[in-house]
Amino acid sequence: MAEPSSERAPAPSSLKNADWLKRPQVVRVFQALSKNGVATRAVGGAVRNSLLGLPVTEIDFATTALPERVMALARAADLKAVPTGIEHGTVTVVADGTPFEVTTLRRDVETYGRHAKIAFTEDWEEDAHRRDFTLNALYADRHGTVFDPLGGYADLVAGRVRFIGKAEDRIKEDYLRILRFFRFNAYYGKGPLEPEGVAACVRLRTGLAQLSAERIAGELRRILIAPKAARAVEALFDHGLLTDLLGGVPRMVRFERLVAVEEALGLAPDPALRLAALAVFVAEDAERLAARLKLSNAELSVLLLGANDHERAELPGEVAARRSLYELGPCKFEAHLLLAAADEGAAPGDERWRRALRLADRWQVPEFPVRGSDITALGDVRGPEIGAALQRLEAEWIASDFTLDRAALLVRAVELIRTAPKQDR
Repeated sequence: MAEPSSERAPAPSSLKNADWLKRPQVVRVFQALSKNGVATRAVGGAVRNSLLGLPVTEIDFATTALPERVMALARAADLKAVPTGIEHGTVTVVADGTPFEVTTLRRDVETYGRHAKIAFTEDWEEDAHRRDFTLNALYADRHGTVFDPLGGYADLVAGRVRFIGKAEDRIKEDYLRILRFFRFNAYYGKGPLEPEGVAACVRLRTGLAQLSAERIAGELRRILIAPKAARAVEALFDHGLLTDLLGGVPRMVRFERLVAVEEALGLAPDPALRLAALAVFVAEDAERLAARLKLSNAELSVLLLGANDHERAELPGEVAARRSLYELGPCKFEAHLLLAAADEGAAPGDERWRRALRLADRWQVPEFPVRGSDITALGDVRGPEIGAALQRLEAEWIASDFTLDRAALLVRAVELIRTAPKQDR
């Protein structure tokens, strides 16, 4: 069983100068929920990230007040209170339009997978013991004083993601914690993964089948864009979990190449693009994966780019790049180019690919200069004949690297109409 770390680490830094503690909305919540013997502290991600000097976006609170009292105190301070999870002790308090989750301290009496029979408590250490990892069991009061009952700060400094208590017990409470273990290592881990945690994740991996597609997809997206995504994905593969998640064989080398190229170019990662690099060989893979994880149509459209034959795309040549930008549009063009670079095995930061990615900055995508009405005006053509002529003309215009002008295209249109077989009418 993992107990609070005995390793010596500096005492947790005071967060009294943390910017997020001074935000007016945060101050209002603390003031409202720190009266008449009620104690309230920020908990989890805000404290963890602040101690690491990382941005703080979401702020959650833990309090000794029961949910009904939280709502009463919030409303007395002119804050909105919504009982979003009151049966589990959670109330959403809204201050100046910003929502904060406020949860009463609690301990688990019995657990049933994600569900648990709980009892409220005023013991901060009991509350800490029901959380997932030690580095998430960190609290800070409104003055920035950090409370660390389980040695989470030592683990945070060491980059050690460690389950609280027995790893198997924590996982059985919610099998998503298997993926969270790898995700938190991808963000905060240093060195080898904690052995007990890895072993428990492997032993209990069949429990992932009990989770909804949406929950798995959400966690997978976070893993794929993490600062150490390649490390996490490799660990999932090495321990036999990745193939089960994807329902197919991963393309590890392609994925690692894409990550390296993105990082070298300073590009923000896109989870759908990284999933395309990792899991798609042919279009059927994209469609199967989108159905398996219940992905959006927009995500599916990116996954399908992973099935393109990039080796025949003639990229990053300028002519091929202009053609791709015209046909795909700016967003898909970048994704297409990055996948092509990964398929080629381009060196991270290769100037040829860097220049191709900047094409939209120096080249205005032209508009095809011929319309259906132009074809109709040329002779006795209609319906499918018009569409076929336009399609052929546009293909020839693209093949000319967009140099054929309107006049030349209309001359060519006359030739096509004259030689094309007439449709039955």
